[in-house]
Amino acid sequence: FRSVNNFLMTGPKAYLTYSSSVAAGAQSGIEECKFQFGWERWNCPESALQLSTHNRLRSATRETSFVHAISSAGVMYTLTRNCSLGDFESCGCDDSRNGRVGGRGWVWGGCSDNVEFGERISKLFVDALETGHDTRALINLHNNEVGRLAVKATMKRACKCHGVSGSCSIQTCWLQLAEFREIGNYLKMKYDQAHKLEMDKRRMRAGNSAESRGATAEAFNNVHATELVFLEESPDYCTRNASLGHHGTEGRECLQTGKNLSQWEKRSCRRLCTECGLKVEERRTEMVTSCNCKFHWCCTVKCEQCRQLVAKHFCSRRDSAATNHIKRRNKGHKR
Repeated sequence: FRSVNNFLMTGPKAYLTYSSSVAAGAQSGIEECKFQFGWERWNCPESALQLSTHNRLRSATRETSFVHAISSAGVMYTLTRNCSLGDFESCGCDDSRNGRVGGRGWVWGGCSDNVEFGERISKLFVDALETGHDTRALINLHNNEVGRLAVKATMKRACKCHGVSGSCSIQTCWLQLAEFREIGNYLKMKYDQAHKLEMDKRRMRAGNSAESRGATAEAFNNVHATELVFLEESPDYCTRNASLGHHGTEGRECLQTGKNLSQWEKRSCRRLCTECGLKVEERRTEMVTSCNCKFHWCCTVKCEQCRQLVAKHFCSRRDSAATNHIKRRNKGHKR
């Protein structure tokens, strides 16, 4: 996450305290992105995993919008969590509502996660990476904010009972962060519903002029604060494009068999291989696992080494004659 590391080295000295949390948060965003897109044509490749501040990465696709949101959410989430764990001298619980009646039979109390702190510090770090002043910069900043709002929107209320003999006549409640996977799921849903900005290209070409800024402001008028936005249609992720850093789907693994597969996973071979003009190739590989483990008194466990053949499926190129007869079916937005 080169661009974050650059900022950590050159950013305000006062914030060096938070640098390891920022880096860890950015990394958790990367890992969640890879999980969410593991079985899609665009699978969050390394080339996408810098906040797109460099000219060659200045695309504003649906996928870029997700990268910005999940990275921003990861940084805010980690800062908030580390604050609650007491890692920072300058931060503690959010007790601003403690003592107030929250609802019927419960009051605010306890130690709420301090998301206001996490939001403020993450904004200083992540938004500072966006040095441009054009439409793409505004889109990136908007999507950063969508990520931060996702952390707030998924928070959970936790409560503790009080009363005679455990009667729970009154509860004390506080807000805590959801699991980060839940934030990833939330933002993946926002990605599926992302809003394309319709811009007046003539006015956009005016650069940083008042006319260009006016066109951008108008485009954002109908956009909700929690909506991901993008400017350009996604490229064809089926095919390799070295200049854009897309590897294509040739050589990718897909799923045909396995326990508890979702419908989305079961369709991965069709989506990654056949609809991209590739064939599904089965390869058998030998796996070595520990088995027949026995406990010996005292105190060791001895296991045998078991070998089994496992079938895996990959996308591979068809011969040229067959390829010419394949009609690619890329319905909806390309992934």
